Amino acid sequence: MGNYLNPGNEEFKRIIKSSYIDKTGLISIINSKIDTKKNLICVSRPRRFGKSYAAQMLCAYYDCTCDSKELFEKYNIAATSDFTTYLNKYNVIYLDITSFISTINSSGLSIDSVVKYIQDSVIKELHAVEKNIDLTESFTNIILQFVNLTGKRIVFIIDEWDAIIREAKDNDALQNAYLNLLRSLFKNGNFTSKAIAAAYMTGILPIKKDGTESAVSDFDEYTIISPGKFAEYTGFTEKDISKICSINNNISADDLKAWYDGYSLDERNTIYNPYSVMQAVERGKLESYWRKTTAAETLFTYINLDFKGLQEDIARLIAGEQIEVDVNTFNNDVESFNSKDDVLTLLIHLGYLAYDNDEHIVRIPNKEVRIEFEALLKSENKSRLTDLVVQSQKLFNKTLDMDGEAVAEAIDRIRCSEYAPTFYNNEQALRYVIKFAYISCVDTYNRVEELPSGKGVADVVYIPNNSRVLPGLIVELKWNKSDKAAISQIKEKSYPNVLKDYCGDILLVGINYDEKTKKHSCTIEKYSK
Repeated sequence: MGNYLNPGNEEFKRIIKSSYIDKTGLISIINSKIDTKKNLICVSRPRRFGKSYAAQMLCAYYDCTCDSKELFEKYNIAATSDFTTYLNKYNVIYLDITSFISTINSSGLSIDSVVKYIQDSVIKELHAVEKNIDLTESFTNIILQFVNLTGKRIVFIIDEWDAIIREAKDNDALQNAYLNLLRSLFKNGNFTSKAIAAAYMTGILPIKKDGTESAVSDFDEYTIISPGKFAEYTGFTEKDISKICSINNNISADDLKAWYDGYSLDERNTIYNPYSVMQAVERGKLESYWRKTTAAETLFTYINLDFKGLQEDIARLIAGEQIEVDVNTFNNDVESFNSKDDVLTLLIHLGYLAYDNDEHIVRIPNKEVRIEFEALLKSENKSRLTDLVVQSQKLFNKTLDMDGEAVAEAIDRIRCSEYAPTFYNNEQALRYVIKFAYISCVDTYNRVEELPSGKGVADVVYIPNNSRVLPGLIVELKWNKSDKAAISQIKEKSYPNVLKDYCGDILLVGINYDEKTKKHSCTIEKYSK
């Protein structure tokens, strides 16, 4: 048993000793690819979505130096017809690219040596098993000799394949050397079909593009944008959540959905963040576990890039909007951005945004990730987004002061900014502006649009989150009427009844836009229960 060659099944034994959710159906998909032209697979997904668990499971299943039948007998893979056909039948080469980078860094060596270090490490273990290998040959020929001597082909399993692309983002020479290593293994007519039974690569990013094509083009890719048949193995499904909640009843399925779901708008394949779900269940606490990951990407680094419209789109997302994104121009790296769409596409792959493949739109997926975006509003780093937040906070303070004239003037300013819709011609457009006017409240209020009261529908209601200090807000909008008429409607339709269970103060906010004067007007009253 080695670190890289035939690592055995010990890691998978540890995995299933905890609360393991059966994802062994993934093995059946890989089995169906062996000995076909589709035997090279790259599955990319965000951090903490079980990539390493999947890799270690595959090692345990295919490694010929161990007996894993008993480990898998109680899981779904055991019910398939090919369960024993491929079980423990191959040499496995397992490469965790992040571990190589960590070793290089801790040894004080140059990152430029990481490709050679990978090759030398594998060769050393191959030679330890087969002494007759000619070490003067090339890397691929040494592997081919090993295959011929052992009579068993190799299943390559590469975890965090893209770590070099991400962590050496400015080092083109190293990236090219690494991609050439992958090409020598997986796009080599004299080697690939003879030595490799299958390859499974996983990482955050899809394979880096070389021009408009994948740099290692023979791989079938399944991403968080288009997971295909791997969707149910990308994260937890509704069925998985039901099972988890049947065992652990300290947190409800609805709460888990609100906090950690949202990575697909396809209801059949809705995806939860598995790491956060298990943390919440084990700790009995719903909160963001996003920042508790040691290698979390800094969201601000990306949203503050100077691309036209980027921060405006971020503001729209924070305000609860969905926006259209072209994901096709992304180069699958963290450096060569050409537009705001490239940055937003990266945020999809990092798990900060959820993508609808049918509508080509993105949104913030759930409460956990929304906390990360809301933190941007409090950031000391300056940006155009900061200006909007400053305006919004002033407007909110004037709302609390019941200064309707100042609120109307503040809405006028936001109406004239880049956050307003191009066509400002109806009440819906006014509502759109109001979302940005009160954007500073996103972390302290729950905003509900068109909330039924029994006698009508309140336009926008802001309900404080766990606070009796801040008042509730009921906002009624009018177009070419009057702010007084908006207040009257709130009272006549008994809109405050929607907050009958709320014990704090309530402010009634009536807002009107007059197309002739091009001005907003606002009246604010305190509601007495």
